[in-house]
Order: sequence, then structure tokens, then C-alpha cells
Amino acid sequence: MAETRSRRRAGYPARWLLHDAKARFSELVRLVKSEGPQHVTIHGRDAVVVISAEEFRRLKGQGSGRALIDALQASPYREIDIESPRGPLPVRDVSL
Repeated sequence: MAETRSRRRAGYPARWLLHDAKARFSELVRLVKSEGPQHVTIHGRDAVVVISAEEFRRLKGQGSGRALIDALQASPYREIDIESPRGPLPVRDVSL
């Protein structure tokens, strides 16, 4: 754990072995809130990153499509008509 603390002070993201994260989950949650995302590793590789609910909501954003609408309205090409003209379609003879 001394290595984790020294790495954290040096600006590296905190890394937890899975069994340590499970055993000390309350501490993990506290550190997420105070220091930011915490990495949990399995066999030396990142498996998950634990983030706060606030950060999750910020990253997820709203599912409203508002950003797309704003981008389209801000486009300098918004006056261009992109709808293709529709002409009459041929009709087939059907024998009944």
C-alpha cells in the first residue's frame, strides 16, 4: 500500500488490487469522492475505474439529443436544403 500512496502523491492514478478494493470498499469510495477516479486491477491490468456518481452523470450527459440540435443550428450550412426532390414513382400493372 505504501507504493500506492507514493504513486498517488506523484500524480499517478490510484491503483487497487481487486481483493484490496473489495476488503476496503468504504475507503475506495471515500477516495473517489476526495481524490477522483480509482483504478482496480486484476492480474496487474486495469479492469475497472471507479468514479463518482457526479462524474458519471457529467460524462454520460443527457440523452435528449440537445448537443446534436445545437451543432446543426450553429452550422454555417444550415440554410441548405438537403431534402431530395421526390417525383412520381412508376406504377406496375397487377393482374388479379
